Amino acid sequence: MGLPSGAVARHRGAPRLHVESVGQGRPLVLLHGFALHGGLFAPLLPAFAKHHRVHVVDLPGHGHSDPIDPWTIDAVVAALERAFATEQQPLAVMGWSLGGVIALAWAVAHPHRLRKLALVATSPRFVAEDAWPHAMAPETLARFGDELRVAWKLTLQRFLSLQVQGSEAGHATLAALRHQLFARGEPDPALLRAALGTLAGADLRGDVARIAIPALVVAGECDTLAPPEASAWLAQALPAAELLRLPGAAHAPFLSHPDAFRDALLGFLDG
Repeated sequence: MGLPSGAVARHRGAPRLHVESVGQGRPLVLLHGFALHGGLFAPLLPAFAKHHRVHVVDLPGHGHSDPIDPWTIDAVVAALERAFATEQQPLAVMGWSLGGVIALAWAVAHPHRLRKLALVATSPRFVAEDAWPHAMAPETLARFGDELRVAWKLTLQRFLSLQVQGSEAGHATLAALRHQLFARGEPDPALLRAALGTLAGADLRGDVARIAIPALVVAGECDTLAPPEASAWLAQALPAAELLRLPGAAHAPFLSHPDAFRDALLGFLDG
């Protein structure tokens, strides 16, 4: 299923950010994960667009959006602010994985722009350290970066396999991810390495207590990239959050468990 044609956000003198919009109602922004694009959310749109104006974003350098240099969280948040500068209503934002990190940073930087956050398979810190075991080992992420330099297409395929590891619907979810991977063209490997470096350095643990808006944290019980313990920490640290743990789900619960995910998210958004 493809996304409907929609608006493309532009700002004079700034990179073009691709945003496709569908539906009517209160605005809902969808932010995807590393190396993918907004087309991955197409199966969610029929339900979401019934009561929301859904804006599906391609993050900078992903999908149809122009790259930014340097690729930093602050620069991505600034691009989103430009893209939605004319939106009068506060935004609900659903961020998946890297998109969840961006959503958290957006809420910290512009607390009055957002009204609700849905944080899916995300974490305030994706790299483990002594005081933070709920993440990937630094060596694992560094090796992934090295492999991107040598054989980036094969590395991305392996990365998709990690996202479904342990999932009840692993084969179907992996097929959906692989189908979408290059559906909007091939990303620039150098940009992917820059985005990965930004993700590796991101640490929002000290900021989340400042996010007072309602939040739903969705965790896959089998997720190895953003372990459920990280989601539980995040839900407890956010002042107004609830935690949804999906048994049998891994890193892409909106694909592997679409009915449970859709019902929970719509209940949260409309509640």
